[in-house]
Amino acid sequence: MATELPATELTDLAHASGRFTISTLISTEDSGKPHYGPPAAAPCEAPHPSHLTHRSTFYMRTFGYNTVDVVPTYEHYANTKAVGETNKVRPTLADLHSFLKSDNSHLHNPVYEPQRSNGLSDETTEEDGGEGGEKPQGEPVRFGWVKGVMIRCMLNIWGVILYLRLPWITAQAGIALTWLIIFMSVTVTSITGLSISAISTNGKVKSGGTYFLISRSLGPELGGSIGLIFAFANAVAVAMHTVGFAETVRDLLQEHNSPIVDPTNDIRIIGVITVTVLLGISLAGMEWEAKAQVLFFIIIMISFINYIVGTVIPASEEKQAKGFFSYRADIFAQNFVPNWRGPDGTFFGLFSIFFPSATGILAGANISGDLKDPAVAIPKGTLMAILWTTISYLAISATIGACVVRDASGSLNDSIPFGSPGCEGLACGYGWNFTECARKQSCNYGLSNYYQSMSMVSGFAPLITAGIFGATLSSALACLVSAPKVFQCLCKDQLYPLIDFFGKGYGKNNEPIRGYMLTYIIAVGFILIAELNTIAPIISNFFLCSYALINFSCFHASITNSPGWRPSFRYYSKWAALFGAIISVVIMFLLTWWAALIAIGIIVFLLGYVLYKKPEVNWGSSVQAGSYNLALNYSVGLNEVNEHIKNYRPQCLVLTGPPNFRPALVDFVGTFTKNLSLMICGNVLVGPCKQKMPESRLTSNGHTKWLTKRKIKAFYTDVVADDLRSGAQTLMQASGLGKMKPNILVIGYKKNWQTAHPRTVEEYTGILHDAFDFKYGICLMRTKEGLNVSRMIQAHINPVFDPAEDPKENGANGVVPTVTGTSDPDALTAEQQASTIFQTEQGKKTIDIYWLFDDGGLTLLIPYLLSRKKRWGKCKTRVFVGGQIHRMDEERKAIVSLLSKFRLGFHEVHVLPDINQKPRPEHIKRFDDLIAPFRLNDGFKDEAVVNEMRRDCPWKISDEEVNKNKAKSLRQVRLNEILLDYSRDAALIAITLPIGRKGRCPSSLYMAWLETLSQDLRPPVILTRGNQENVLTFYCQ
Repeated sequence: MATELPATELTDLAHASGRFTISTLISTEDSGKPHYGPPAAAPCEAPHPSHLTHRSTFYMRTFGYNTVDVVPTYEHYANTKAVGETNKVRPTLADLHSFLKSDNSHLHNPVYEPQRSNGLSDETTEEDGGEGGEKPQGEPVRFGWVKGVMIRCMLNIWGVILYLRLPWITAQAGIALTWLIIFMSVTVTSITGLSISAISTNGKVKSGGTYFLISRSLGPELGGSIGLIFAFANAVAVAMHTVGFAETVRDLLQEHNSPIVDPTNDIRIIGVITVTVLLGISLAGMEWEAKAQVLFFIIIMISFINYIVGTVIPASEEKQAKGFFSYRADIFAQNFVPNWRGPDGTFFGLFSIFFPSATGILAGANISGDLKDPAVAIPKGTLMAILWTTISYLAISATIGACVVRDASGSLNDSIPFGSPGCEGLACGYGWNFTECARKQSCNYGLSNYYQSMSMVSGFAPLITAGIFGATLSSALACLVSAPKVFQCLCKDQLYPLIDFFGKGYGKNNEPIRGYMLTYIIAVGFILIAELNTIAPIISNFFLCSYALINFSCFHASITNSPGWRPSFRYYSKWAALFGAIISVVIMFLLTWWAALIAIGIIVFLLGYVLYKKPEVNWGSSVQAGSYNLALNYSVGLNEVNEHIKNYRPQCLVLTGPPNFRPALVDFVGTFTKNLSLMICGNVLVGPCKQKMPESRLTSNGHTKWLTKRKIKAFYTDVVADDLRSGAQTLMQASGLGKMKPNILVIGYKKNWQTAHPRTVEEYTGILHDAFDFKYGICLMRTKEGLNVSRMIQAHINPVFDPAEDPKENGANGVVPTVTGTSDPDALTAEQQASTIFQTEQGKKTIDIYWLFDDGGLTLLIPYLLSRKKRWGKCKTRVFVGGQIHRMDEERKAIVSLLSKFRLGFHEVHVLPDINQKPRPEHIKRFDDLIAPFRLNDGFKDEAVVNEMRRDCPWKISDEEVNKNKAKSLRQVRLNEILLDYSRDAALIAITLPIGRKGRCPSSLYMAWLETLSQDLRPPVILTRGNQENVLTFYCQ
């Protein structure tokens, strides 16, 4: 229900400007209802005085009531707007849910896409004017479905094969199998047409045609590769069709003995002149190009009418000598069955010859940016073009098969009286004897021998020649327009280097002039080669690749069940689309297997390049939806998989704070979890939810991008909490999904624990206790220079994570703090990456493992995983264990045997017999001095006073606690001495983390243990403690 503005607020808001917002909190609504109590003051501050005019629609915002909520409108969902149009913005959730502020700058306007150079939006051009209406000056030309798609597709489908090869195919395969070939070809194109229709009606289609449809559906990887080769294929197809025209003109010149130079150079000269004229038509603008296409369409239609009229005109003696006898049932019956001849006389051989004549259905889609309403024009025009061209193919095949015999001599001397003996064939019944040439297969005429049969049958042969000219030139012109349009869209997306120069558009139609010139140069280059028999099959396979990917796009978008897949065109089937994709690939190999391999190889190469570059585009592709489906299905499937020690993986929750502040911690965990297990970087934002939530939304994406740039395969998550410990508890309980939940808490060492507020130390040690309570293992990391590399104290830094480290200390080891601590997401990814020890080659140093207590094997497993990485692979791993001096050999053999069963590859084992010796006095004194500021010194104090002190300062250490833990304290001092003796030059030290009993070991005493154990060590120290459950096993099952 829309929230009305209370009357008490109307007065205050009367002078507000821009979008008005009010609070819809319950308390605010109630303030306008006096019978519930006295009216409360409006929560909004005094607004800035402004000019509210009578034009303001605020008083009619929703159903005539004053509300912040607005009714659904087109502008709230559009990415573009017309020049001068007022930005209509949907109120944010904060506008509806939070307290109103007078400054409405927090309302974020959507980012609008760059407009065309003429400044007109798609909306403006879609809705204004129909064809034939008078257009305002400067408005781009837009076409409907007839002129823009249907005629264009029909012209591109029709070609020289229709005129010169279809009669011959009918003679070879017979009418029945010819129809089957036509229907098979049309099946592929029709399925593709249905897929195009579905994709083009699933959202607003812009310029870019086939490339736009595939890339926005399947993503930039496949879309970019197919876009590049499709644009190139269209450019070369211009040369193919132009050469077809030039060959026809050359043959006419030779018939009249008027060659220009020689046959080959004649093709070059005529071809270059022709493509130059076509370029001029294209540069004149889409309107002139469309008029030329209509002219070609009329010419072709006249040639068809001329042919049909010719079939019903009684045959002259000259035509009869060439095998034409008008409609005859027996001729139809004889031509109904196949009569294979020559090397191409096979079903699939003829199919491969005919199929290219059924292609061309993408001509309309390729100029999608020049259509009034692509979502209507592309489906309607494409499918109608397929229908009418199919009817024309079937009609011509049936009519010419019913009129012309397969073999004829063309000689008038072969006429005979009816019933003459020794005559074989149907022509004998019509007074012609073609027996001799038929037996010798030397006939020059008839369907099987004469490619110009349609010209011979027609009423006026030159009109058929004109039809051939119209078919070739219209196809060349369509390809000349398609290639730059597709290439322009590809250039603007900047998926490939060095091509964005060609993306610039000019004029009211945003014409890609540079693209036209590039297409012209490519076409002229191939025309000058004048030998396209080799390149032609590759071009056909490029088009078939496009068909396959369009069909696969439709299938993939359907099968992923994405809510965003809602095409308004419903007459498609995902399984038919899959069949179309498969059959397109099959046809590629049927046409020319080597060309199919070349086409697929080029696509794979271009695909690999885009995958490597990872362009920053997000088009909501079906690949993204499919990735989500796969991840969801596998994650749910893990619920049915019982856990086993052999499949144990260290899944880490890393309390990094902002990840860019502690890169060493991130790099350490990222090194051994990469491609192996789960890593989650957790950040606790301490403070009021209202204050910290905007910060969370702002920085979350930036931190994820920072991890990606650093090549860390990890997730980032943050929580807002009143204090660090409760936030960490939330992360430990709620992080992960199903079986993909963290089982290890990784945390940095709190270096400033002696100077920090004792309550933060309590929180820190409390997190460690909580981790054990939640059955987590713990991995605590300390480096000599500290983990926090930020120079500045930021508001969003967790205060317990070294916020006040000395900058001089930070740079002590050559690590220059480069992080500025900014919360700007773009700045996070743009900043220089700090280098850490885990990013450098370690050489032949040692990884020293002090496996002092059995924690289930985690102390061994993490260094083992680290040693498998290239940078740590040359390091020798040494294992140190405690033992008794009189049983050193036995204990060493036992550990070596155990390690060999674990198959970790750790062969060097050292037994430490002096682990329980008393430390040096100066080191003991240093420990006593360390804990002295935190002692209660309660030996001579009253018990009531002591209890009050303990209640107020639980981190203080009583004399009793010092005495009870004396042995453990001395052990830490002694272990530090051992570490300094054995591992001063190690690359990494891994040691079992001591555990302080909850409620019995004050936080300051526990931190003193950790400080003493790890102090004065140059290499990083990893203190590890598993949850006392096995993570290693030597059993097979």
